[in-house]
Parts: sequence; C-alpha cells; structure tokens
Amino acid sequence: MISEHAVARLLATRSMLENAVACGNKIYGVNTGFGALSETEIANHELRQLQNNLLRSHAIGVGPVFDETIVRVLLLLRAHTLSLGASGVSPNVPKALLNFLNLGIIPVVPSQGSVGASGDLAPLAHLALPLIGEGEVFWKNRRLPASQVLSTLSIAPLELGAKEGLSLINGTQVSSGITALALLNACELIQTADIIGALSLDASLGTATICDPRIHAGKPHNGQIQSANNIAQLLVDSRLNQSHAACGRIQDAYSFRCMPQVHGSVRQAIQYALSAVQVEINSFTDNPLILDRPEGGFDVISGGNFHAAAVALPADHCAAALTTLATISERRLDRFMNSSTSNGLPAFLANNPGLESGFMMAQVTASALASECKAMSFPASVDTIPTSAGKEDHVSMGPIAARKFKVITRNVAHVLSIEAAIAARALDLREFPTSPALVRVHNAIRKHVAPFDGDRSMTYEIEALASSILDGDLRRAAGLPHEIHGFIE
Repeated sequence: MISEHAVARLLATRSMLENAVACGNKIYGVNTGFGALSETEIANHELRQLQNNLLRSHAIGVGPVFDETIVRVLLLLRAHTLSLGASGVSPNVPKALLNFLNLGIIPVVPSQGSVGASGDLAPLAHLALPLIGEGEVFWKNRRLPASQVLSTLSIAPLELGAKEGLSLINGTQVSSGITALALLNACELIQTADIIGALSLDASLGTATICDPRIHAGKPHNGQIQSANNIAQLLVDSRLNQSHAACGRIQDAYSFRCMPQVHGSVRQAIQYALSAVQVEINSFTDNPLILDRPEGGFDVISGGNFHAAAVALPADHCAAALTTLATISERRLDRFMNSSTSNGLPAFLANNPGLESGFMMAQVTASALASECKAMSFPASVDTIPTSAGKEDHVSMGPIAARKFKVITRNVAHVLSIEAAIAARALDLREFPTSPALVRVHNAIRKHVAPFDGDRSMTYEIEALASSILDGDLRRAAGLPHEIHGFIE
C-alpha cells in the first residue's frame, strides 16, 4: 500500500515532468533514445511506444531464473524507490508492482545479463514486462504467459507514459535486493560461527582465556569484543572446560585462539554492508530525476545514482569475509580428524578407525566448500567493461558480486553444519558435560544429525542442519539475539 503523502508527491512530480515535455524540453529517456542513442530525439506521438520498446529490447537476460523470494523482494523494492517521488512516474506504476506482489504473480526473471549500470537493466526489464501484458510469470505454481494471467484476473495491462518504462528498469534493486537477502543469512552465520566455535573449543579441551576482556580492551574492535563476549558467555559453567584447567597447556592453535579476532572482523564487514544496503534501498536510483529547487520549482537532472558500486563493493567485501569464516571453521574441524591434535579422541572420531572412516569425508567436503568460496571471493567490482558504444564506460558488476555473495553464504552454512556435527560427536566422546548453553546447542544439532553409531551417508542430515542454521535455530538454542533490524525505514 502506498501512503497518501507518497501518492501526492507522485502526482506532483508526474505533473512537473509532463509539463516539461509539453514545453518541448529535451529530456533523456523521455523524448530521446537511450545510452549512446541519447542524442536521438523522439516525436511526442512515439513516446509511449518508446517506453514499451525499452522493456522489450532490454529483456534479454539469460541463465537460471531467480527464485520467488528474490523476485518478491524486487517487486517491493522497485515499488518503494519509485514511491519516493523522484522518478516522475504516476502512482499507477508502483501500485501495479504491489498488485503483482499481493496477488502472487511472480515475473520470470533470468539471473544473468546485468553489469550493474545503468542500473540492473536486463533483469528489471523482465520484472516489468509482465506489467504491460508481455513476458512470463509464475502463478499458482505454473509458468504462464503474463497475458494469460492478466486476462484470467481481469487486470488491464499497464499503459506506460513518458519515462515510465525507463523508471521501471533504471535502478540497483537486483544488486541491493540479493545482497540484502544474503546479509540476512550472513547475520545468522556470524552468530552461529561463534556458537559452533565455542562448541569446538570446549570439545577440543581448549582454553577459555582467549575471551579474557583485557585482551580485547587492548584491541577494541567492536566486532572482536562481541565475539569474545559471545564465546565467553557460551562457556559459562562448563564442567568440561573446568576439568582441564590445570592441564598445563598454554596455547591453542590459531583457529581456536584467534576466533574473536577473525569472527569479529567478519562481523564488522557485515555491519558495513548492512549500513550501505540500508542507504541504497531507501535511495533514488533512477535517471533522470525530478528534483525540487530550494527557491521553488523543479529541475530534471541527469546523474549516476543507478551505478551499483555502493552495493557491489560491500557485497565483495562480505564474500571475502564469509570465505574467511569458512576457512577458519574448516581448520577447527580438521583438528578433530587426527588423534595427535584432538587431545585423545580416536582418528576421524570413528568407533573403529580403519574399518570405519568416521568423519574423514566430512572434512573433505568442508575443504571443497571452503576452496570454492575462495575461488568465488575474487571481487567482481574490480572488473568493468564498456557498454552502449562506450557511453556507459564504467560499470559496477554489482549483480555478479551479489550473486556470488549469496552462494558463499550457503556454502558457509554447510561448512558450519559439518563443524557442528563433528563437535557434537567429539562432545559425545568426552567424560564431562559442556555448559548448559552448549548442551542446548548440542540438542538442537541432534534434531538433524543423529549420534554416530557407524559409517553412514550424512548428506541429508548436513543439508537439514545447514537450513536450520540459516533459520536461526542454533542461535535461539544458545540464547543469542538476532542483530539485524529492518532495512526499509
């Protein structure tokens, strides 16, 4: 639903734009061609056709289609940014987007084909094309021509006025929408990494002195302090931790000892990206923009808010940060594979090493996932390739950065689920119980991964635990809060 205030602003800016066109002003994308054709003037009687042609010509995406969740986010974010009132569209345009959202009409949007400037053109054209009765949609679990669904529901195709087609596709919502969804996962992963790291630390007979607040007061990064506090809180009243207090061991391996520093750095990368995405999805990302003059009146101004660098760089940063989370998790779980580093546990945590392989291949899978994350963490945003005959000579590659980040979050969830399964097995082999908080976590893991009683395929158990991690089940079991707040103000 669009507020009355937003509707009033939309009507005002639409009137301003129409008056400017009627006065014969030359306005990019309104009565000119696009990109390198911006100097080509379009006659007034061809302005509607220009906008329809824009959607048709730009709907050239390829590859796997986005899932329903992403497309629903795109519909919402496009309606939101248009409703801010700087694009010069009529209220009918964001209302049409919200109508699709409310009726469960999901445009078919291929995932590849955008370089992130001028906006996410190809995917957003596929998103918009069904509004005018063209293209395809998913509706009631069927892939159908948009015209058929609109006819069935007695919805008239949207008639685009001057600039309205351009406003539908000129923006960063694919880059920012996918990054926002990936950040939801990342927020769960960083909290869960602290939890599973604490579980592994206790199961490996590691020392809790890594959380001593005096250490972190001397290097007071907020993320580091929070990770140290989380791990310390989770180890409170662990009989297992207390049982080896006088063992004489001084230092653990870096993958345990440096958890607050590494996890904390990842947490701060996520916070940086959250701030950037929150600004981006509440911004004008169209071009040109209808903007007020301080002294009254308005100007139609061309700029570059469609460029997705503000999202691409944080997405790339988070992709690298989450990869670091995968690599340190894999190093922790690997220490349980060898009896010389596991503090007395059988090789590969098997009951009968040799006859059984135990968790040998679980570590291999985690290694493969971590390595895949490394390969995907090369930043997309450092690349650029000129488009539109050189007019658009620097682009962000934001959608590629966002899609890589999203895949990496799923890989990290699987690595953490493997570490969780291994740490739970190690705890089962210890003489003393862990802390009450980590007992709850152990129980939450056991809802998806059964105790080890011999070799078996664990694929479905690891998959189920990874989904549970992203749903926040282990975080809730540990009693840690969810840190994320709403994106749209």
